[in-house]
Amino acid sequence: MIAASALYRLLGDDVRLRILRVLAAERLNVTELTAVLGIAQSGVSRHLGLLKEAGLIAERREGGYTYYRATADDANGNGAVWQLLSRQFEDAAGDAALRADDARLKEVLRLRKESFAAHGVEGRQLVPGRSWAAWARALGLLLPPLRVADLGCGEGYLTVEAARWASRVIAVDRSPQVLARARDLARRRRVRNILWKRGELESLPIADRSVDVALLSQALHHAEEPGRALHEAARIVVAGGRVLILELRQHDQAWVRERLGDRWLGFPDADLVRLMKDAGLTDVQVRTGARLTGDPFTVLIGCGTVPREGHTLPTEGRKRK
Repeated sequence: MIAASALYRLLGDDVRLRILRVLAAERLNVTELTAVLGIAQSGVSRHLGLLKEAGLIAERREGGYTYYRATADDANGNGAVWQLLSRQFEDAAGDAALRADDARLKEVLRLRKESFAAHGVEGRQLVPGRSWAAWARALGLLLPPLRVADLGCGEGYLTVEAARWASRVIAVDRSPQVLARARDLARRRRVRNILWKRGELESLPIADRSVDVALLSQALHHAEEPGRALHEAARIVVAGGRVLILELRQHDQAWVRERLGDRWLGFPDADLVRLMKDAGLTDVQVRTGARLTGDPFTVLIGCGTVPREGHTLPTEGRKRK
């Protein structure tokens, strides 16, 4: 009875139940679990220690990482407990918080798949050195030395990659703390052709017609006024230059508002086309960039051209320099 009481107290914590639920679906390491659950790594580690001690999970070293998985069999005498938990998890599948966990789990698994550090797993082809980052840099060598603006640059990962093939990159973000981390990243990578500026997407601190390409990668859904932000992006691009957008298709994952600060839950394809055309862009294309079966997040790629001389852009957003 004492052992049973201890087990029931252990299971009387919602975070531990969420951990068991995701580990029943997929093996994960501590960093991945932290991303899924949205709690501190120290807390995740503490809960994992308790669940491991109770025999509900097991750990295994793989490729330099420690992965945890649920012991959903009767090897530790917990078969009946897992049967009960499985039924509870199935009954609660529609819960909004658990659906958010599922969405973040899919994103974590997508990132793991795209990181070729995970290659060599049984059933997959082992290709030493294969990397999407290397391919992106190789394709960059095919481009001329363009002047690029990275709008809503965040912590600067895309900024640094663009700086490898651009003649100059102007990186803009509203957060001084985020810009500081981006500068540190560029300094560590020894990249020096980046000009960092603090500013809003709707009021860019960049002169008219001063860049060849304006990038908005996962930035538009943070804008208070997406239409105005696109007008501003078009304003700073030379005639014949491009505005390139990576953005989420409309989704129903409301948790991103509180956790990630998203103002918009993505955009329908037709709305993104309309916003780009309203900004005065021509030759607008919007297509699917990345999508996984069952993943609530689909990435759209949008591209538009600033008209050549003889055309004028809409007046909104043309006053700031």
